[in-house]
Amino acid sequence: MEAMATPSGSSSLGEAVSGRGGQSVPEEDEDDGLYYIPQRRPSLDLGPGPMDTSHWHYVEQALPPALSYTSLETEESSVEMDDEDRSSTRVQLDRTDSYSSCYSFDSDDCEKRILKVKTKDDIVSEPSETPELIQNPNEIRHPSLTVAFTFKAICNTLGKLSEMDVRRFKGMLWKRYPQSFNTSPQGMDMVDLVDRLLECFSLEVSMQITKTLLEEMGQKKMVDYLQTLCIRNEVRHDLSETLRRKYCEVCEEERRPFDDAFTKLYITSTCDNGPNIEHEVMKIEKLDSNRQPGKLLSTQDILSAERLEHSNIKLILITGVAGSGKSMAVRRLILDWIEERSHRHVAFLFPLPFRELKQFEGSKVSLLEVIHKLYPETKKLREEDYRCEDCKMMFVFDGLDEYNGKLDFENTELLGDHTDPTTLNVIVVNLLRGRLLYRGLFLVFSRPQVKRCIPWDTHYDEIEVRGFCDPEKDEYFKRRFKDPDQAAQVIAYINSFKTLRIMCHLPLFCSVVADECHRIFREQGTQTELPRSITYMYTKLLLVLTGQLRTFRAPDHSPEKERDFLMKLGKLAFTMLEKGQFKMTKSDWKETGISDEEAVINSGLCTQYVTKPYVLFHEKVLSFIHPTMQEYLAALYAFLSFRNQGKNIFEQQLKDKVRGMFKGHKAMELYKSAVDRSLLYEDGKLDLFLRFLFGMTLKSNLELLQPFCTSSVKWPAVIEDITALIRKRIRENQYPARNDNLQCCLVELGVLASQAMSS
Repeated sequence: MEAMATPSGSSSLGEAVSGRGGQSVPEEDEDDGLYYIPQRRPSLDLGPGPMDTSHWHYVEQALPPALSYTSLETEESSVEMDDEDRSSTRVQLDRTDSYSSCYSFDSDDCEKRILKVKTKDDIVSEPSETPELIQNPNEIRHPSLTVAFTFKAICNTLGKLSEMDVRRFKGMLWKRYPQSFNTSPQGMDMVDLVDRLLECFSLEVSMQITKTLLEEMGQKKMVDYLQTLCIRNEVRHDLSETLRRKYCEVCEEERRPFDDAFTKLYITSTCDNGPNIEHEVMKIEKLDSNRQPGKLLSTQDILSAERLEHSNIKLILITGVAGSGKSMAVRRLILDWIEERSHRHVAFLFPLPFRELKQFEGSKVSLLEVIHKLYPETKKLREEDYRCEDCKMMFVFDGLDEYNGKLDFENTELLGDHTDPTTLNVIVVNLLRGRLLYRGLFLVFSRPQVKRCIPWDTHYDEIEVRGFCDPEKDEYFKRRFKDPDQAAQVIAYINSFKTLRIMCHLPLFCSVVADECHRIFREQGTQTELPRSITYMYTKLLLVLTGQLRTFRAPDHSPEKERDFLMKLGKLAFTMLEKGQFKMTKSDWKETGISDEEAVINSGLCTQYVTKPYVLFHEKVLSFIHPTMQEYLAALYAFLSFRNQGKNIFEQQLKDKVRGMFKGHKAMELYKSAVDRSLLYEDGKLDLFLRFLFGMTLKSNLELLQPFCTSSVKWPAVIEDITALIRKRIRENQYPARNDNLQCCLVELGVLASQAMSS
């Protein structure tokens, strides 16, 4: 028994197990922990907090079995200790309805103590006292500190330790907090170890324990690493909330989640595909563009880890004609990152729309200051966060076509430090060069460029947003209209006009149609007939492109300049249409005197792409965003020429007698000439032109086109005369193949009910 007695002045056995004591603890003896208590019953659950010691008692050091517990009275009393022997052992009495005893008793009610052999792993030089855990009860936990993050952060940190250091960490954990483990944690793997830590302590305390033990082990770098993970996690959370408020709702008729409105986009891995050339009447040959169909991509595929590793690309240029859904793709990318549906390898995502970057023009600013200004929560990030490999940053530049600065890649000064103040132009040029934040990922969204926007020696990829495929057209309206009956009504309306159905490949056009239908339902009720004029929807689209969307690209463009530009572009459209031409080389385009930047970038009515008519031969060409837009602009040119100048474009010479003043029968000369000219073309190249021209005589369309009209003379009521002319041509039946289009003209005028879309 002498060998088993606890030496005077050593820690008590209970203190060695629990690491806690109600009294001051004497200095630790080198044999501390020589004995251990047998394993507790498996059903024991210590819970997340320290063990309850309110029913523990002090007894004298063990005597022979007959005398050991003779003075033990009840659970509420304790054995008095001899003043001469202050070495005591704290025990917990075993009750069936309480915690399992820290001791086990044999059949003789004798305390059983089992000799423990020390191992090398259990020997630690640190003191045995449990470090004090400081936790402010008034401190509010940052919402980014979740169980999942805490578990992952501690696992990642400990995973960077050597095997020897991990064993040492476990030994220290067992030494300081034995009440949290049934046995020594040396046999636990990393997952079980951290899981047990989080079960027994709060998230903050678990972090504090980990940092404290690492500091005592001299692992300062690991403490800094864990702290860095926490800071990045807080910034990511706050940044996500900022982006969620800014991008994850759409404001149409009412604010609603973007997920409820988003429809899958058609994104292809190839570029220079040319415009959509599907047409209701004509069979248009593919415009010598990229004839190899590209791979269909989702927004999640654009910057997937696998794709980036395979291509080693840091910059991706994403193009698309006006209204093709580029801004929708940007929002989808942002939301996917916030919800961690994709791009998990990206630590931070920073949308930098060029509309917002314009506020920095004319001042000296660094890229870091731009980021801090737009996203103040990033001020917590450290300098190394912008440079290290394990902290990927993605920068999304939306609307490069809106940037008016000169992209001079040869003469602009070099910039490699994101903290150096300079002009906005220098920052943009060097970002496109790939000089700034070389570990960053860059997405640039733009309309097709008429000038080089990426240096020739920069390694980049280019993909194209093409809008909606056919099934997504219906899906868009089902999502846009909460009432299924209204959605079905709009879809039926779109399907009754094949041209409208085709044009709905542009999300912007779908939005124009939906906005107008919503307005009609709200003002006139759901039983009201929707507009039967395709001209009305095309005019609405024109006003959106040349009005709302132009503001950021050419804000100083006056109405007079706009009208002159549309007249020039319309004249070109009509000339090309009569020739059956739907594209023009860039060299020929220059001879028209029309600015390609104005046509492609500012108005969005045209697009530019590279064709490959021959092997090893490429040439830049321009075309309208869709053949029907070319036909509409040609009709607008014919209408405005007669409306503003009294000029019939089908006649060689201008008739002075009708300049500025005209009567109804004079206007009919224009329509009669147009009908007779269209009937001559068996391929129907003027069919849609004729419908648009007639549609512009309707009151609703005349009101929309009023900003482009200069004459104050009221347009004559000629609908009855036009109707009589068309019916006369149908009866004459000289051109049977064109009769169907003449019927469509009557529908456009509103004098004949529309029929279902032809197949």
